Amino acid sequence: MHIMRMTDLKERRHRAIAELIRSNAPSSQDELAERLASLGFAVTQATISRDLDQIGAVKVRRDGRTSYALPEAVRSGTSPRLAAVFREWVRSVEPAANLVVIRTPPGSAHLIGVALDNSNLPEIVGTICGDDTIFVACRSDIEASALAAKLGRELQ
Repeated sequence: MHIMRMTDLKERRHRAIAELIRSNAPSSQDELAERLASLGFAVTQATISRDLDQIGAVKVRRDGRTSYALPEAVRSGTSPRLAAVFREWVRSVEPAANLVVIRTPPGSAHLIGVALDNSNLPEIVGTICGDDTIFVACRSDIEASALAAKLGRELQ
């Protein structure tokens, strides 16, 4: 019974966080904690950090302001959106065997990884994101080189 209540509370908190992000994207975990407190959720910074990770929220820059966004807000099925994300966040793109190595500013790799994962580019088998580096796996060296060239053009 206690576990069910905790799971329900967590789900309600996740829904509240998602709604807060959709309605007026908070720029920090402190701001999010204040908004959650006003809704009756008493949470620590560690809980908020875990919750943001679990719902897939990422930091994005919009109109010169950094705030949280949900994965569907950064989904990138179209080339113009992917190009815009690349121009703003990617520093370099380089092939390495069957991988493409993408460098970003610190803390930004996840944003690019989500955009790539949702881009439906046929060359991409999968991505691994660190803090400022993304490894994009391709099926072959040839596909990796072609993808690196395609993604490199997005930087221009």
